[in-house]
Amino acid sequence: MQTLAELFESTLKDVYYAENAITKSLPKVSKAVKSPELKKAIDHHLEETKGQIESLKKVFKTINVKPSGEKCDATDGLLKEADGVIEESKGVALDAGVLAACQAVEHYEIARYGSLREWAKVLGNEEAHILLSEILDQEKAANSSLTNLAVTKINH
Repeated sequence: MQTLAELFESTLKDVYYAENAITKSLPKVSKAVKSPELKKAIDHHLEETKGQIESLKKVFKTINVKPSGEKCDATDGLLKEADGVIEESKGVALDAGVLAACQAVEHYEIARYGSLREWAKVLGNEEAHILLSEILDQEKAANSSLTNLAVTKINH
């Protein structure tokens, strides 16, 4: 990659892959947790993620590129870590570990969407900037919700 536009497209493909991988992983994660509040938060974020994929398709359209994913080793690693927590944990440690794994994914997404949003702005792509801002706000809200759950319910 040599241009910001190329970096934008590559990173967009990265998050598209990530969101699709997350939608495949979240049902298993939701099924594994014991806390009804955590299950509800995970299920809500699954539905949000499906909407984010639709928004990403619109972002692809703004740059005249067919939506496609580019393998994201970071996401694969974070999801593998979540699977490990589910397989190896029981009781209180299960929900606390899953919540922490979910937040690790959120933090990665926040970093990626923050970069994409700013690059869209620099590239003069207002529609992409708006769509990516909306996704970034959703990711920040999901992270905040998980933090609240950790502090008030799960990590006790």
